[in-house]
Amino acid sequence: MELEAPDYPAPAKLNLFLHVVGRRRDGYHLLQSVFTLIDLHDTLRFRVRSDGIVRRVNDIAGVLPAEDLAMRAALLLQEASGTPQGADIELAKRIPMGAGLGGGSSDAATTLLALNRLWKTGFDREALAEIGGGLGADVPFFIFGRPAWAEGIGDRLRDVEVPPRWYVILTPPAHVPTQAAYTAPELTRDTEALKMEDFSAYPNDPRFHNDLESVVTARFPIVARHLEWLRQHGNARMTGSGSCVFAAFEGRDAAQRVIDALPISMKGFIAQGLTHHPLLEQ
Repeated sequence: MELEAPDYPAPAKLNLFLHVVGRRRDGYHLLQSVFTLIDLHDTLRFRVRSDGIVRRVNDIAGVLPAEDLAMRAALLLQEASGTPQGADIELAKRIPMGAGLGGGSSDAATTLLALNRLWKTGFDREALAEIGGGLGADVPFFIFGRPAWAEGIGDRLRDVEVPPRWYVILTPPAHVPTQAAYTAPELTRDTEALKMEDFSAYPNDPRFHNDLESVVTARFPIVARHLEWLRQHGNARMTGSGSCVFAAFEGRDAAQRVIDALPISMKGFIAQGLTHHPLLEQ
């Protein structure tokens, strides 16, 4: 079933670095990171129902409706607002799953932003971020909707300047479970907390890295091979908990030359950084 409804994009993200600086008593990790949006996106469509039913109208390989973060976000918003309305939800996936690109969290955020409009529930973005925060630490960022310096469990966000960039993103054929990466016994959880001003002045400083990278590459050699190849062409690192790896370039032509050199055994694409979420005012 295909809905005749407007398209609502759910963009992917990159972690330009990711440090684990501590751990709370409840098990949540304390982080420092810079998030930026890219123009790869999933697409959602919604049709408002008057009977209160929330359902997904299409099948997605590997994602049961009960596990779908878009579905869960819709139900949370319905509960928080008390609206009698429901929705049919259609989700077209383009963002690889288990890749560190935040696809599920972005789907949840777009669902909250879209249904808040369509149901006229009247929540501001701060309230929507609180509703969605329980679904994943990345959801508040997507509702924040612009490049952000993140602290806490990823929920304390501040604007940060990220220069316009084109990104080469490689997609190793591996699904990396986020929980497995964060619970690995060898993961260090005491990286020195740095200042946003340091990143703004020296974004390529080797102090800014991804603490999860060594954990994931040890368990998934194919991720390590992709990272090693990309490092021949730029300052490459892994995003999130993997599996995708990326490098930034100032122009599309430079990025295209790297993609053109990609071995036939590897897959990747070019994405442009975004200044803001497509559903939000600039």
